[in-house]
Amino acid sequence: MQAPSQKNLLTETRVYIAGVMAGRPPSKTAPVFGQRLASARRARGLTQPQLAKMLDMTVKGIDYYERRAHNPSIEFVQRAAKALRISVADLIGNSEGAKRERPGPTPKLQRQFKEIQELPRSKQRFISQVIESVLRGEAHTE
Repeated sequence: MQAPSQKNLLTETRVYIAGVMAGRPPSKTAPVFGQRLASARRARGLTQPQLAKMLDMTVKGIDYYERRAHNPSIEFVQRAAKALRISVADLIGNSEGAKRERPGPTPKLQRQFKEIQELPRSKQRFISQVIESVLRGEAHTE
């Protein structure tokens, strides 16, 4: 019996790489709430692990709500909406006439402005002064 060649060993050996296979592909469409949750999470540029950390829960929990939960608790819906900075109505789909966001990730600058709004007033004033100086051309750039 011949020993297998090095080429055969390389082509026959399969290596599991964490993150490449993030679970089994869904066999059926996710519930509307799950679709909205996943869409809002992606729009904020968040991964499932990042959202799970924000909500102090496991990635499997986030996956459950995105793929299978037909009737999420109001407590989860409120926490998720707050973490994603959207209204509960937007998350559950009851926002009639609400402005639709563009699909895809939120532009970085827009996310930064939302974060600035949460800073103390003194830091907001400082950032405003920096922006004004850049717009007037007074700031030195490299």
